[in-house]
Amino acid sequence: MTIKPPFPRPCGKISLVPSVLSADFSRLESCLKKIEASADWVQVDIMDGHFVPNLSFGPDFARAVAGSTCLGVDAHLMVERPGKFIDAFAAAGARLITVHAEAEDSLFCLKRIHSMGLAAGVALRPKTPFKRVASFLEAADLVLIMTVEPGFGGQRFISAMLNKIAAARRAINASGRKIWLQVDGGINSCTAKLAVKAGADSLVMGSAVFGARNPAGFLRGLRLKLNVGDLPCKKRF
Repeated sequence: MTIKPPFPRPCGKISLVPSVLSADFSRLESCLKKIEASADWVQVDIMDGHFVPNLSFGPDFARAVAGSTCLGVDAHLMVERPGKFIDAFAAAGARLITVHAEAEDSLFCLKRIHSMGLAAGVALRPKTPFKRVASFLEAADLVLIMTVEPGFGGQRFISAMLNKIAAARRAINASGRKIWLQVDGGINSCTAKLAVKAGADSLVMGSAVFGARNPAGFLRGLRLKLNVGDLPCKKRF
């Protein structure tokens, strides 16, 4: 049995995380191979049609992604009852599982994810104030601020979320813990700079990456624009 290294902690660079939701599913492995050297990990968006008005992937798709790339997989559970899905996505190869603060038993889910030896993330919809998860920081490896309403890719960045990102950064710094501050929604080369300036150090991007003529080149160029070097923090985990 191969023992995988732990999920990477913040390293002073910005982690760039392509969302598979925007990839060409008919050429999934090829799409993933093109970005392996330039991305930090990939995100798989899981939607149940109830928590958000869309349906997406199940554990089998996450397993296919994990088996097609050396990049680690984050299962972002946009579902009402994440506790029902944690085991399945852990078995499918997810190394990070992110649940929503607004979902059922979210704090319990974070602790359960940790008990399985995985990294745990907590996400917030745009209308949910950061104080909702301030007490969760001891149980989180990643805080995800949604900068669009979750459910569909290709939406425009909600600039009002910059204040929430800044508040989350202050709280994370005060906690003394190494926690990723991630943003997801409408991220491109312009909004990425705004999010990083506000305090984010992890950027999820879908259409901006997979819609680019050269996805790997886009990621490399963005690293240089953000002045964080040309290499990911830790590619394999």
